[in-house]
Amino acid sequence: MNAITNSGWVEVITGCMFSGKTEELLRRIRRAEIADQSVAVFTPAVDDRYGETTIGTHTGAMWTATVIDEDQPQQILGSLDGEEVVALDEANFFSSELVSVCKRLADDGRRVIVSGTDQTFRAEPFEPLSQLMTLAEYVDKLQAICTQCGEPATRNQRLIDGEPAHYDDPTIMVAAEESYEARCRNCHVIRRE
Repeated sequence: MNAITNSGWVEVITGCMFSGKTEELLRRIRRAEIADQSVAVFTPAVDDRYGETTIGTHTGAMWTATVIDEDQPQQILGSLDGEEVVALDEANFFSSELVSVCKRLADDGRRVIVSGTDQTFRAEPFEPLSQLMTLAEYVDKLQAICTQCGEPATRNQRLIDGEPAHYDDPTIMVAAEESYEARCRNCHVIRRE
């Protein structure tokens, strides 16, 4: 990603689960380090699927990260030591205060790379991602492959005991593949009965 200005900026990597968001985030972090840029990586405390201080992909790639309380993203500001690049995984788990934190980081001249899913299992906006996409200079929306028909997938299918989740079920449930699938618009199901 090339800067459009000499100032800081925000990049958002989004899409449904299993679309490669964290892989793309890790690729950009590796490239920043190759370019001799200092990098700080953060992850929300609620997401410990790959270890408490690690972000990881479903394919096994991992990176050490600083854990931040998802309700207090301002902790990021106090955890920095002059890093040029700030990377955040699973931004959808952070409170909406993350938006002002990212704005401040970019205003301070930093490159901010944020990754997270943009939709809940209901196919509704997953905040604060929609706000971050509005703030960002760059937005990449990735697609997965629908587990039902093989078409491009843009939705998160939440499964409970192998069945589609009910609309009223909790929004956040951090789990592995057996609880979520990537689905296309036509194969995505939300139970309402």
